[in-house]
Amino acid sequence: MLENLLIGPDISIADTLKQFNVSGEKVLVVTVDKVLKGVITDGDIRRAVLSGFLIDDPITEIFNKSPSYLLDSEFDIEIAKKKFLQYKIDLLPVVNKNHEVIDYISWSMAFSEKGFPAKPLGRIDMPVVIMAGGKGTRLEPVTTIIPKPLIPVGTKTIVEHIMDRFMGNGVDEFFFTLNYLGEMIKAYLNSTDRKNRLHYVFEKDYYGTAGSLKLMTDQLPETFIVSNCDILVNVDFSKVCEFHRSKKANLTMLSAFQRHSIPYGVIEFKEDGVVTQMHEKPEKTVVINTGVYVVNSDCLGYIPDNQLFHMTDLIDALMKDGKKICTYPVNEDDYIDIGQWDEYRKAVKQFT
Repeated sequence: MLENLLIGPDISIADTLKQFNVSGEKVLVVTVDKVLKGVITDGDIRRAVLSGFLIDDPITEIFNKSPSYLLDSEFDIEIAKKKFLQYKIDLLPVVNKNHEVIDYISWSMAFSEKGFPAKPLGRIDMPVVIMAGGKGTRLEPVTTIIPKPLIPVGTKTIVEHIMDRFMGNGVDEFFFTLNYLGEMIKAYLNSTDRKNRLHYVFEKDYYGTAGSLKLMTDQLPETFIVSNCDILVNVDFSKVCEFHRSKKANLTMLSAFQRHSIPYGVIEFKEDGVVTQMHEKPEKTVVINTGVYVVNSDCLGYIPDNQLFHMTDLIDALMKDGKKICTYPVNEDDYIDIGQWDEYRKAVKQFT
């Protein structure tokens, strides 16, 4: 619905993120009394937050004030397609002679005809390491019988959904770190008709979310991706890798904005207990770690041999040594943690 795409220029970043979730699009249209003033993308939000804007700041200085658009009197689907391909944008507002927004067309709408693919993703030429050795205790009792990576979500297993996301960016090579019920995971993946290059590394003990990477020191290239086996992130990973390179980062963690409602009245007070303000059930937006990383191979030297060592331990060690750690945030609805029941049910609805 068009109404879900329209926002004012003074809305906060936090409320804009919320509206992205409502609209289901990657672009919102900024208007005043229906007159087009600009557009804002999830990328604009990401760049603003990374440059120092606060989550409660208005989008006034962030949105694009010179957007591409279409006039309704000259609307033509072929013109729309040319604009999408030329400017590599996701959405075009449609305006009347008074510059009022009366409709819109998205990439998927323009290219919905048979033979036209979804918007292409950039290709990345690096392997993905999927950490699949944990016991999956959050999904017990199911994981006492079936390893978490093989739990079905719709017609595919969790791990296959993860692989498919990366394959959308051209990834062909996968490494799996295995431990708990690892032979079952290996046997299943080898029995499928997938043409990917698959490698398996078995831990002798539980080495945590980073410890088993040490076992692949001689197998991994200069840069690679690491993913937990219960995380789905809807993102163009080529843009994440481009960001990683442009920032000259040693490690980049994919993060996600998340809103949390506090179910109580929150009190602010000063000296002597004098209450200055009270907020009834406020919402707080935070940025959380998704469990997906772009990693340079020199980081592996910070991981001890055959010891329990998590990615958080690796990040702490890198930062203490002055290495550059960056984050690439995505919106809340672009991230699903299938490793907990509520999110698993959400994923099942999405894929069935």
